[in-house]
Amino acid sequence: MSAFQLSLSAFDFLKSLRKHNDRDWFNEHKDIYLREHEQIVRFADALLLEMNKHDVIETESGKKSLHRIYRDIRFSKDKTPYNIHWGGSFSRATKKRRGSYYFHLTPGTSFVAGGFWGPVPEDLKRIREEFSYNEKTIRKILQAKQFVSMFGTMQGEQLKTTPKGFEPDDPAIDLLRYKQFLLIKKFSDKEVLAPGFVKVASDTFKAMRPFLDFMTEALTTNVNGEEVV
Repeated sequence: MSAFQLSLSAFDFLKSLRKHNDRDWFNEHKDIYLREHEQIVRFADALLLEMNKHDVIETESGKKSLHRIYRDIRFSKDKTPYNIHWGGSFSRATKKRRGSYYFHLTPGTSFVAGGFWGPVPEDLKRIREEFSYNEKTIRKILQAKQFVSMFGTMQGEQLKTTPKGFEPDDPAIDLLRYKQFLLIKKFSDKEVLAPGFVKVASDTFKAMRPFLDFMTEALTTNVNGEEVV
């Protein structure tokens, strides 16, 4: 088990940033930000080490996984300049391991997630074909006791209509309407700051593997089951 444990100061900084989300305050407290950012780097490094025990991650270091705290406000109505969470993402290595992992740490609304945020059109079509053809297998994964206790249900943006190329009476129509395929587990502040959370987060990612393996099989083969990568 990883010995690394997040300290409360990582959340205290975010609470203060939430109240003072402006450049002057941030610049005055830049030293605190850098100190807490280094703590999150250590968390991401420890998490990456754990994850590589059960998967192969493309990301080379925890630091490279982290998202910037600076927001892109060019096209946003919200002009606050800084994110009020710590976040990072990990890609699975090689084209034969599809899907990615993400962590989001902030007071009151922390979670870890994985899956497929924005599949390109050809991948989305192939996933839907596999859902339609192999409905029983994907439902068995989504309805497994461990899956339900961990994630509840698959989440993501959905169509209100039948996707093009499929029939409205398809037995898998509820699954075919998804445009995103996400698994999410929320955590309390107490859980995030507890000893062993790195291992808990890694085990949560590991529990996604039956789903990710199913999706990988679909995205690396054609409708005839022949490998395409």
